[in-house]
Amino acid sequence: MNGLVPPWAGWFILTGGCIDRGGYRVYNVIMSNVIRIDWPYQAERLRKLRCGDRLVITGEILTARDAVHLRLCELIDRGESLPVELAGQMIYYVGPTPARAGRVIGSAGPTTSSRMDGFSPKLFDRGVLATIGKGYRSAEVVESLKKNGAVHLAALGGAGALLSECIVGAEVVAYEELGTEAIRRLKVVNFPVTVAYDSVGGSVYGIER
Repeated sequence: MNGLVPPWAGWFILTGGCIDRGGYRVYNVIMSNVIRIDWPYQAERLRKLRCGDRLVITGEILTARDAVHLRLCELIDRGESLPVELAGQMIYYVGPTPARAGRVIGSAGPTTSSRMDGFSPKLFDRGVLATIGKGYRSAEVVESLKKNGAVHLAALGGAGALLSECIVGAEVVAYEELGTEAIRRLKVVNFPVTVAYDSVGGSVYGIER
């Protein structure tokens, strides 16, 4: 794979094949105008990121989609405790497919971010620092990002199987009954994203929907 630029993430180069992390393949990345993020990340450094910045993320992040967002917001509205701590978290909008034998997770591509728009401001207000999805965010979400110094990141849609190669650990931490939409804690290595909306109102799309 030396010297090849993969079609699913053309801005970084795979080199030396794959390295082994606990029995799973993880791409070794040569950085070229790419920012390496070890998560958790200092909030003040996060605020320096700008739309269009290319990142690779290593660390532990949470997953949540529509059903989880609804439940969390209902708990917040009732003043009840949450099943996970939101402060300082990065949330990936994903509902992975079942893992095949020998794998920690199945296909794990991003969900359309706008499905979470009605819930996201409450979660940013509770301390979420970053989210990952695909597509546009609403003007209300953009204002919430600015208010809370948070960012929204874009992962490549249609590349779920390849993105799963960057996930080396996964465990359900809440709402197991929701199946694929349960909250999971993912351990990621060199997970590629782009800053789609930054903390000062910048957007790679130029407009909000």
